Amino acid sequence: MRFEIMRLNDVDGTAEESTVVDAASVNRIVQQAAAIGQRLYIRPAEPSAS
Repeated sequence: MRFEIMRLNDVDGTAEESTVVDAASVNRIVQQAAAIGQRLYIRPAEPSAS
């Protein structure tokens, strides 16, 4: 399963950057964000069209 991770602006909460990663990478990204106090929004990625 793949997830979209959006880094959020600290002031107004708008998405500044978005990336799609596999499930194995989510934990690493969340830990890195937590270490620096960064806010994230994580949701399942839309399935790609085939």
